[in-house]
Amino acid sequence: MQRSLFNTFVSLSILVFLVLNGCTPAKPLPTQTPTVPPLAKAASLSLITEIDTTLANLANQSLFTGSVLIAKQGKLLLSQGYGLADREQKIPNTPQTRFRLGSITKQFTAMAVLILEKQGKLNVKDPICKYVPDCPSTWEAITIKHLLTHTSGIPDFLSFADYPASRAFPTTPVQTIARFKDKPLDFKPGEKFMYSNSGYIVLGYIIEQVSGQTYEDFLKRSIFTPLGLRDTGYDHNTNSLAVGYPDQYSTHPADFIDMSIPYSAGALYSTVEDLYRWEQSLSTDQLVPKAYLDEMFAPQVSIQDSGGWAYGYGWAIGTERGRRIFSHDGGIEGFTTIISRYPDEQVTLIVLSNQQNEAIGTINDILSKKIFGDN
Repeated sequence: MQRSLFNTFVSLSILVFLVLNGCTPAKPLPTQTPTVPPLAKAASLSLITEIDTTLANLANQSLFTGSVLIAKQGKLLLSQGYGLADREQKIPNTPQTRFRLGSITKQFTAMAVLILEKQGKLNVKDPICKYVPDCPSTWEAITIKHLLTHTSGIPDFLSFADYPASRAFPTTPVQTIARFKDKPLDFKPGEKFMYSNSGYIVLGYIIEQVSGQTYEDFLKRSIFTPLGLRDTGYDHNTNSLAVGYPDQYSTHPADFIDMSIPYSAGALYSTVEDLYRWEQSLSTDQLVPKAYLDEMFAPQVSIQDSGGWAYGYGWAIGTERGRRIFSHDGGIEGFTTIISRYPDEQVTLIVLSNQQNEAIGTINDILSKKIFGDN
């Protein structure tokens, strides 16, 4: 995703701030529901203090607002809110503040597909026309796996000229699919990677057809409840979330979007601590066996012009300063998010911001450099 000019400006502002302030920018598988452990102490105390001070200073300079969680080898190093969840009411962000996730939703959608595959109700190699009535002929070669890996060629409806005018109105999955169902494909299925929210909308529809439940109900019963994710759900614009803002200066909320629009591509909300429970479950067989998780985190398709990154199922797969990393960011009106896991070092970084166009990648990079002691 191309970085906006505002995002670039904020990134540079953060780097300048850090330089001026003397900072370098920066097992056996458990079977029980993962819990959030107490904060690590002793050797990690100075590092925690340094990171906390850096984030607090960024918040004081209006360069960051949100919540952050850092964990290493099953120990929670930091779980803290910064800035305000509601600028008008002066309500602070906390580790329990709920944020819209944007495209981090996609990894939950991918897991729902794998759960249904485990149950024998579908196969990722199935053609999607098996589940989509009146399927256009151009979709006949598209499989569920193509949707999971953004290789279907279905154009992204967020890029359509009428999207800004339509995002405030409720819609059904069938109505959303109708917007791109008869559009020409951008390329032959499987030919290359091109990020498409439309593909994940179709996945949500398939989940409903196969399970006999709504997308929301299936995720709640199959993922959220088993993992004890009490602050995670499908946003109906009434879920006591942080207020999302368009930038660091505004006291007015970002433009309204009805959350039926992003649906299974971006409609979930969560907290940093619930996301940590979710992330920790991905090292267990609680939801699906290891073979399915291996598929989720396999580099299924290369992302061109990305510096060696690939895409799995709802996760980007890459290498950062010599370390393997599984990551995904999200952006939706008023919110910017990122979750990163370093599987070999067992490090987890989660940053959720109630500010649109937050320089989330820069902040994530700062945190990872501090955790690993990179220059």
